[in-house]
Amino acid sequence: MNRSWLDSAPRVPLAHVPTPLVPLDRLSQALGGPRVWLKRDDCTGLATGGNKTRKLEYLLADAQAAGADTIVTFGAVQSNHARQTAAACAAVGLPCHLILTRRVRWSHPLYESSGNVLLDRLLGATLHLVTPDAASAAARELTGRLEAEGRRPYVIPTGGSDPVGALGYARCALELLEQSRERGFTLTDVMHATASAGTQSGLVAGFAALCGDGSLPRPRVHGIDVYNQTPERLNEAVLTISREALRRRGASGDIEPADVRVDNRYVGEDYGIPTEGTLEAIRLLGSTEGVLMDPCYSGKGFSGLIDRVRRGEFAHTEDLVFIHTGGVAALAVYDNAFATD
Repeated sequence: MNRSWLDSAPRVPLAHVPTPLVPLDRLSQALGGPRVWLKRDDCTGLATGGNKTRKLEYLLADAQAAGADTIVTFGAVQSNHARQTAAACAAVGLPCHLILTRRVRWSHPLYESSGNVLLDRLLGATLHLVTPDAASAAARELTGRLEAEGRRPYVIPTGGSDPVGALGYARCALELLEQSRERGFTLTDVMHATASAGTQSGLVAGFAALCGDGSLPRPRVHGIDVYNQTPERLNEAVLTISREALRRRGASGDIEPADVRVDNRYVGEDYGIPTEGTLEAIRLLGSTEGVLMDPCYSGKGFSGLIDRVRRGEFAHTEDLVFIHTGGVAALAVYDNAFATD
């Protein structure tokens, strides 16, 4: 298993890794399917943790190499990526600007002041709230103004999802291979919530390169789409980013369209709008395992796992890993989704 291409990549240590890989025995028994394991990437640290911290280790290293002195990034109002970027910038001493779009049609009186937004402000970020169609213009205006002031801004894409950020989940792929071996099972299937393609791209790239010599079976990566109503664009993004991530590091590994598995059955009405399955998944995991998930990403993704296990789609799988990508901070502005009589 050749990992030199990954170990040599510039990286700023930020995450508390390796994150735990824990069995969900009570939930597995309730579902009656394979043994479900939870990769606790909600425990990466930095202001309630989450998957973006892994990506930011490589993105901030790239920013420092480019001589940047200011970070600019994007997200929806309750963006987990924005919150983790603000925390990462605070940890390394870089000013952070967040362009937050009013993309989600969720009604809550504190939606723009509590949850992740509150944490963004506490972490010292400068917030710019705009409509979705104004985000690009706002970014151009902001970066132009910063450059006119003599600053050197580095722009991180939505979700940190590019070939640099994807290396964070190539490293997670390595962790999963090592942890599954230590825990005595063969890693065959990994599932997670997918939206901007970076997490899935990193996993696909990592498994392709690390298992390419045939010494280990290449695990299947199942992305539960929580953002796109049609998966074609996301499929293409995963394929492009994963291939480019390996090319830039000089790593070998064949990635074919069939290696990209995106399931868009669980998006529901729209991004950020929880489905009944989402709410059930959050309640079920909380009541059986004492673990919380959010309604936008991890909870909606986990609803896909629950439904697919119940449908028998993993009947011949012994162990199924789900990556908890964080997001619990947003629960504060979704309390009305759980209102009962």
